[in-house]
Amino acid sequence: MIDNTKNNSALLLGVGLDNQDEHRRITKGDNFYLVGGSAETHDRMTETAIKFNEKLSKRGKSLHELSKDEFVDLMHEASGK
Repeated sequence: MIDNTKNNSALLLGVGLDNQDEHRRITKGDNFYLVGGSAETHDRMTETAIKFNEKLSKRGKSLHELSKDEFVDLMHEASGK
């Protein structure tokens, strides 16, 4: 969960727009906040955010420390693309 006592200067925000069942999906975690989407889309966003955090941790960096290129590389790795 998000630790509000930290001074987070960066956050991943995921917004799913393909929801048709009117279910409100919200997932919060370290470095990320995800809202909306179909069950499938929301699950994919959650999986990607968790993998991103794992890869970020392996690099020994915080989200706000990443360069644009490092961010893009990590996101590609985490999303499997």
